[in-house]
Amino acid sequence: MRFPPSFLDEIRTRVPVSDVVGRRVKLRKQGREFAGLSPFNAEKTPSFFVNDQKGFYHCFSSGKHGDVFDFLMETEGLPFGEAVERLAAMAGLQLPDVTPEVAAKEARRRGLHEVMELASAYFESQLQARGGAKARGYLADRGLGPSTQKKFRLGYAPGDRFGLKEALGKAGVPVSDLIETGMLIAGDDIPVPYDRFRDRVMFPITDLKGRVVAFGGRALEKDVPAKYLNSPETTLFHKGSLLYNAYAARAATQKGAPLIAVEGYVDVIALVEAGFEGAVAPLGTALTEEQLQLLWRMADEPLLLFDGDKAGRRAAFRAIGLALPHIKPGKSLSFGTLPDGQDPDDLIRSGGREAMEAVLTQAQPLAAMLWARETEGVNLETPERRAALEARIGEAVAAIQDENVRRHYKQDLHERLKRLLAPAGDARPRRFEGGGWAAAPGGFNRGSGRGGRDARSGREPPLMTGGEIARSAVVRGPLASLPRNEALLLFCLLSHPWLMDEYAEDVSDLPFANKEADRLRRALLEAHLDGADDGETVGAHLSRDELNGLAQRVRALANTKMDWPVYPDAGREDVRLWWLQRSALHRKAYTLSRELREAERSLGDDPSDANFAWLRDVRERLSAAEGTEALVEGFGAASGRGSSRSG
Repeated sequence: MRFPPSFLDEIRTRVPVSDVVGRRVKLRKQGREFAGLSPFNAEKTPSFFVNDQKGFYHCFSSGKHGDVFDFLMETEGLPFGEAVERLAAMAGLQLPDVTPEVAAKEARRRGLHEVMELASAYFESQLQARGGAKARGYLADRGLGPSTQKKFRLGYAPGDRFGLKEALGKAGVPVSDLIETGMLIAGDDIPVPYDRFRDRVMFPITDLKGRVVAFGGRALEKDVPAKYLNSPETTLFHKGSLLYNAYAARAATQKGAPLIAVEGYVDVIALVEAGFEGAVAPLGTALTEEQLQLLWRMADEPLLLFDGDKAGRRAAFRAIGLALPHIKPGKSLSFGTLPDGQDPDDLIRSGGREAMEAVLTQAQPLAAMLWARETEGVNLETPERRAALEARIGEAVAAIQDENVRRHYKQDLHERLKRLLAPAGDARPRRFEGGGWAAAPGGFNRGSGRGGRDARSGREPPLMTGGEIARSAVVRGPLASLPRNEALLLFCLLSHPWLMDEYAEDVSDLPFANKEADRLRRALLEAHLDGADDGETVGAHLSRDELNGLAQRVRALANTKMDWPVYPDAGREDVRLWWLQRSALHRKAYTLSRELREAERSLGDDPSDANFAWLRDVRERLSAAEGTEALVEGFGAASGRGSSRSG
């Protein structure tokens, strides 16, 4: 139903964001806001903030931002209507009156839900009856015993053409309801409607509220036209917008279970029984855009697990094309590949949970699968074919609508292309000049003592990213003594001493790698403890410690257009939001930098595939952290600016 804007505004007025968020996140008061650990990413330092006055939350680690409705939809995977209903109850509001037509339609739907529940109970009883012996034998052969049958409400549709029709007719269900729910086949050329599902094992399909809305039926005989048969589109069921087991998987993912999409119902059940409770499957069709959006409401990076054959690979490649226009910072896919000729059910029955875990740990990110799609079987013997590959990659990247993500994909695939087109035995990065690819001077000499590939692994070291090169001491030389982000944080404290009143504890916990920056930070904390509360008294304190020169160097690293909130004329609200953002990102980057050093040491000691993958993953996460810019509603308004990008 459609909710009037005034009704939604009344809910926002009555229900503070902190009340809703506080049920899931432990919040701590910080000035006018609340802070806590992100519910979207694992972290140790709070980067999630709630502002009741403005009515929004913002997560700097993931970039997610919204109001009370958005929070429930993001964290619990609720559809908008269900989120409104729950918040209306919290606010003590009744849902708006609906027209008689809408009320009649809703009543009709409730009646049809009851019909589907009766049908499901009928199929369950038939599975356990004498006539269900063959179906029970089939399920037992697949490792689906009585407890699993009960958990997933599996059933059996007898071979009789009128079994369900007569059983539900005795319960008072009219034939018209059975036709509308798709349980009977009817038509102008069919004098007597008859059961759609006959001699099949039945899998109930539920909506996101757990109500049965359709069925999937698996034939027990080999000579039937359709091995699997699904309910048709009905008033209750739109197969392109639901996923099998989505109701249970949504609850499991909220408890930390990974979200895994597979191809079949039995595969889902096998995964759940093996302990992977966040398993779902499309409903007899290729993955649709609506199903993809549903996956993203349940998890930021669902894993698509396809069968290990050509058809499974084609399905994975189709999913790439479906996803590319919609990926965003923090919203993507990963892909698992099963051994050739096996599906998840086969793998789990032969190798158990451990075999499936081994497949999942080898999952590839979307960028890697896109590269595999574009280069599979490619012939690069001529310049024209190499140009064609480059053009295809460009077209694929152009489909990405998010500008930042598109830029990173372009860089990633460009580096892969350079390595692919490098001459045999030459692992040096290559540049395009004079109409062709030429080896750049220098090359890699990490861990091997040779020109490029590691002597033990034979693998190319991952290319350094632009950010890593810029951070290296070789490039920065003497400037390496004062990292820019640490300087900006200190300049902000110098310009706005009042920040110490609200965030002195956080300032003392900030991880500073540079000794000079840490010395200035400690001096500012001491000045605060001594009562210095304005620029003049803070400056006098720094003069006493002979730190004025260092303070000047800190100021020199700021840029008036890019870093305007650190200057004294910025508005307090803008300064506060900037500080929360940059300090949170600084902590995250510091942690990732430490992990990067560990990964590099591990790669030097053991140049294995796993360590190569670890190093590349850390670099990608560090690059993403560096490129993150929080988009906070109203940012800049307190300083007379239209947005954080003005300047």
